[in-house]
Amino acid sequence: MFNGSNLRLARLYHELSLEQVAERVEKTRQYIQRLESGSAAPTPELANKLAAVLLVMPEFFEMQEQSPVNEELVHFRKRSSTRMATKWATLAKAELYRRLIEIFDEYLNLPPVRFPELRVQTQEDIEKAAEKCRADWGLGFGPIDNMTRLAEKLGAFVTSFDSVSDDVDALSVPLSRPFIVRNTAKKSPCRQRFDIAHEVAHLILHEGVSTGDRVTESQANRFASALLLPRSAMAKYFPRPIGGRIDWQGLSQFKLTWKVSKAAIIYRAHQLSLLTDAQYKTAFFGLKRKGEAIDEKEDCLIPQETPELFQKAMKCLINDISIGMDSLAHRLCITPAILKELSSDMLLAELESEHVSGNVVSLSAYRFRQA
Repeated sequence: MFNGSNLRLARLYHELSLEQVAERVEKTRQYIQRLESGSAAPTPELANKLAAVLLVMPEFFEMQEQSPVNEELVHFRKRSSTRMATKWATLAKAELYRRLIEIFDEYLNLPPVRFPELRVQTQEDIEKAAEKCRADWGLGFGPIDNMTRLAEKLGAFVTSFDSVSDDVDALSVPLSRPFIVRNTAKKSPCRQRFDIAHEVAHLILHEGVSTGDRVTESQANRFASALLLPRSAMAKYFPRPIGGRIDWQGLSQFKLTWKVSKAAIIYRAHQLSLLTDAQYKTAFFGLKRKGEAIDEKEDCLIPQETPELFQKAMKCLINDISIGMDSLAHRLCITPAILKELSSDMLLAELESEHVSGNVVSLSAYRFRQA
């Protein structure tokens, strides 16, 4: 019953090489490779040693479920410098997170998944797709108060993998219950909001499509811009240059209202021909001259968005259904230590207040399923 793919999954989760695992259990690299490929099976004693090294239960290696999380499926936005070990560790974490979400879906009434599957070819297609989504989701054409909460309201989990966030920009996993992994490393709240919108774009525009190339990334960026800054609102409210000079005060106020970086606003305005080529270049040089090429001065005035759905789901399991962390870890055949890593958002963030303004409803309306 030994499933070598789960041995590989646990090894990659910890970013361990075949040699490192082999050394810790006093076997050869070739033998560990044979175990992972399924051409050999360990003795019960060796299975216990492997489990202790990889912080899982021996039964973890007997789970026969095949992982649907793979590089071809996942919308994976990694940097060119990202190490292979980090890439595989991220995918392994995503698979364990998926298994945890499956338990949530088994016990809880989660928000229905409402990401339409749309196909686009032209820039106009993308603009219309974003406008259709806003209309279908009841957002109107005003600012999106909380992009993270919107993604959760649409049925996606949002999380972060702290141990790999420095090397991976973002990723989304388009399963029946999708989830989005944010990069929280030194990113402004506006950039994180844009990242969420970018991953939402992949879930909508690129179902079954391999992403990461220039075309799909450009499409996702355009959709994110159109979703956060609808062209009708930009045409009406964007602070145009006064006497040919950039209206920096107006841009600052516009940013605080829409919670989108000034750099993204300037880019969007040029995209929509609200700024000429010369004005666009002047605006970007102005940001650099002000020392705001990366961090903008208003960033401290915009609160960071905190995922809430995972926290509430976990609290329902623990408090209302009496499934504790130890029981949950046992169900997944992992140690509580690994479960705590997967649950970092719940353990480290305070649960936000129930008040949700504007066009994003509170998730507290979704009740857990009675046994």
